[in-house]
Amino acid sequence: MNSSRLPAAEFEVEEAVRATHAADDGGLQEPGVEMLQVLAPDGAMAGSLTAEIAGVPVDFSPYLALADADHLRSLYRDMFLIRRFDQESTALQRQGQLALWVPLTGQEAAQIGSGRALEPQDYAFPTYREHGVALTRGVALPEILRLFRGVTNGGWDPRERNFHLYTLVLAAQSLHAVGYAMGMQRDQLADPSLPPAASIAYFGDGASSEGDIHESMVFAASFNAPVVFFCQNNQWAISVPSTVQTRVPLARRAEGYGFPGVRVDGNDVVAVEAVTRWALDHARSGRGPVLIEAYTYRMSAHTTADDPTKYRLSRDEQEWKPRDPLARLEGYLRSAGLADEAFFEELGAEARAMATDLREAVLSMTAPDLEDRFASVYAEPHPLVQEELRFFQQYEAGFAEEGKHS
Repeated sequence: MNSSRLPAAEFEVEEAVRATHAADDGGLQEPGVEMLQVLAPDGAMAGSLTAEIAGVPVDFSPYLALADADHLRSLYRDMFLIRRFDQESTALQRQGQLALWVPLTGQEAAQIGSGRALEPQDYAFPTYREHGVALTRGVALPEILRLFRGVTNGGWDPRERNFHLYTLVLAAQSLHAVGYAMGMQRDQLADPSLPPAASIAYFGDGASSEGDIHESMVFAASFNAPVVFFCQNNQWAISVPSTVQTRVPLARRAEGYGFPGVRVDGNDVVAVEAVTRWALDHARSGRGPVLIEAYTYRMSAHTTADDPTKYRLSRDEQEWKPRDPLARLEGYLRSAGLADEAFFEELGAEARAMATDLREAVLSMTAPDLEDRFASVYAEPHPLVQEELRFFQQYEAGFAEEGKHS
């Protein structure tokens, strides 16, 4: 075994990261797959609108929305607002108002672009970072923070928006998405009047190493399930770089299961939306699953409990900053004359007002009664749970009595 591929101890992490970048950086990720890009980092038109997928040329032109100025401005608005939401949520956690926060900065285009490609009848299965997709599905942003404040086990009714609750167990949502897709497939056969629908499973490059992803893709391929696997390759599975997890681009893994895989520039919201629209159309029309690898970068920590300076180089973050998804679309809007200064100023004011309302909503959240916590253990009352509830009620009452005598 090549010892250079073995994980390093914590005190050797910086040397390991440097070695990874110096050695196999080009050989692990880039060859053998084409990355679709519509907007270059400077906001100019770039790349071809056609890509070869599974040996077949695919024209994405019908799925692009470059001619719709209102739509492009709305994509930018969503990305701008969700970044401001991310900043405010991080601040709330640092101030002790949230137990934990999972940032998304840098991944706005991957989430907004894919989320906006969904139709109302489609069903999304997120991880714990898809705040941008939640926004596109109409989930109220304060509802997301109820979970991270610890006042609920969920936050919203997934049936109202066809947007599932966050999944904290790595890769488990991929199984749910395939099962749900198979259910929709059978509903469609029983009632052809139902609109064609697909499910989409979000996961990261780290989750791609989990067995659940493999099992999901096997089932999806075997049953031709209408599901899109959307991998946000943000380069890091907490502290493990994607170059250590895979010897080939993640999009190529689809070949082993017998369905198409495509890599898209995950910082290009226009390209992401087009590719996701194509993939969903492919799944809904009975042609089976698709794997999308959105090639992006996590600009912040994995969570607010993480310190990325311990395992990655600041040089890498600086290299990715010019590829910022918001700056890219803003550059195009300005150069094409599709948005003026008033648009950006009004959006900034809207974001500040949103952040103020968000903070007020979070500070007004109260924890549920103790009885409610115990009532959710079983569907029906249980004598052991009732006994434990009485114990904790007595325990809490003891603190109250102590306060009275002080």
